[in-house]
Amino acid sequence: QVQLVESGGGLVQAGGSLRLSCAASGRTFSSYAMGWFRQAPGKGRVFVAAVTWSRYRTYYASSVQGRFTISGDNAKNTVYLQMNSLKPEDTAAYYCAAMLGSGDVYFRPAYDYWGQGTQVTVSS
Repeated sequence: QVQLVESGGGLVQAGGSLRLSCAASGRTFSSYAMGWFRQAPGKGRVFVAAVTWSRYRTYYASSVQGRFTISGDNAKNTVYLQMNSLKPEDTAAYYCAAMLGSGDVYFRPAYDYWGQGTQVTVSS
C-alpha cells in the first residue's frame, strides 16, 4: 500500500510564504508525475501544479503561475510546493497526488494516489 503524507501547511499573512512537502511511503512505486491540488471550503478540488519526471517538466494553474514553484525527487517520490506572495484566495486544503502512468496532469481522475491534505490559511 502506498501512502502520501503532506506537511508544511499553516497560517500565514498575505504576502508571506510557505513550503509544502509530500513524501511517499509504503510499497515502492514509479510515478509518471506528481502534483498538487487544492480545495477551498464549499468548492471542488482543483489543479495547482505538477511535475513530470521524464523531462522534469513543470505545469501550473494560471492563478499561481509566477508565485508557486513545484520541485521534487523522482527517486524518492517526494515533491515540494514553494508558495510565495500568498493571497487570501490561496486558502485551501492542499493535496499531494501521484500518477503512475502517463496522463493529463491537469485532470484530477488521472492520479492514482492521494494524500490526506494539509491546510493552508492566508489572512488578509
